[in-house]
Amino acid sequence: MSTPGVGARRAARTMPAEWAPHERTWMAWPSADYTLGDTPESAEGARRAWAAVAVAVARFEPVTVLVDPAGVDDATRHLPADVPLHVTPLDDAWIRDSGPTFVLGDDGRLGAVDWVFNGWGAQSWAAWDRDALVAGEVARAAGAEVIASRMVNEGGGVHVDGEGTALVTRTVQLDEHRNPGWTVEDVEAELRRTLGVERTIWLPRGLTRDYDEFGTRGHVDIVATFASPGTVLVHEQRDPAHPDHAVSIEILDVLRSARDARGRLLQVVPVPAPSVLHDERGPVDHSYINHLVVNGGVVLCTFDDPEADERAAEIVRRAYPGRTVVGVDARALFARGGGIHCITQQQPASAAPAAG
Repeated sequence: MSTPGVGARRAARTMPAEWAPHERTWMAWPSADYTLGDTPESAEGARRAWAAVAVAVARFEPVTVLVDPAGVDDATRHLPADVPLHVTPLDDAWIRDSGPTFVLGDDGRLGAVDWVFNGWGAQSWAAWDRDALVAGEVARAAGAEVIASRMVNEGGGVHVDGEGTALVTRTVQLDEHRNPGWTVEDVEAELRRTLGVERTIWLPRGLTRDYDEFGTRGHVDIVATFASPGTVLVHEQRDPAHPDHAVSIEILDVLRSARDARGRLLQVVPVPAPSVLHDERGPVDHSYINHLVVNGGVVLCTFDDPEADERAAEIVRRAYPGRTVVGVDARALFARGGGIHCITQQQPASAAPAAG
């Protein structure tokens, strides 16, 4: 098919790699029942988890937190006074997905891709009327030019190396509940137009838990990420008792034979999963890949698993030399369906605000 609005011409914009300098990080404050849970204790657990990430990121760069009008008092109570709040209606707090994907023009000006957001493929439990407007709200607040896209997509569904290569999974952008009738060629053309992607590496799927009722159907940002041009960190489940053991083998095989936009074979660095395999809902998807690179640092998911946490931190230190690695206990985030990367969205440093 030929999707309306999808062009083949390479855009004069590029999504910078996450390790490029940031202006700030955006977050959103949890306010929905799904994230907060159905008890006061659960709600406090969510708020403490989001606040811990905000405090960790603020050690390295400015953080702005979107907050629903009903959540201002709770956000003020949990967040430091030097973390500004931006009040706007919200459905939920997963801003990596509802927020914009920032890009830079050839002139250094800031742009923001406004994907269509439909609750991770119109999930029955999700609400998105307000979150569908979040990308435009953040773009305006950041002074970015809005780049509209007709593709249903989320920020957690794509990772880039800043040199024209993207990682995606076949079960997200090609999901019939997101983009019915779209082909690989359609998706690649839209990534080229919006993000400046010249080569897309398609992984077969995401982690097993991500296909449960409250999953995203395979986001790449819990599976694999670029750590530098030509180098990819990959989640590795080593225990054959976990279904992600087979998933890891398949993904590692794909990446070890892949080339990036510059023609390089990728250097693939496995990052072993922590030791816990199951919780009360089934196989866990605890992953160190879902970290955030910030100015001078990396905010890394930890899981109260000292040996595995330190092993992952050492791999990450080697992958991002010169950056300070700070761990934040992410178990409360993963219990709600995501991790540190899922609740943050970086805004790259730009040469000048967008025109107009």
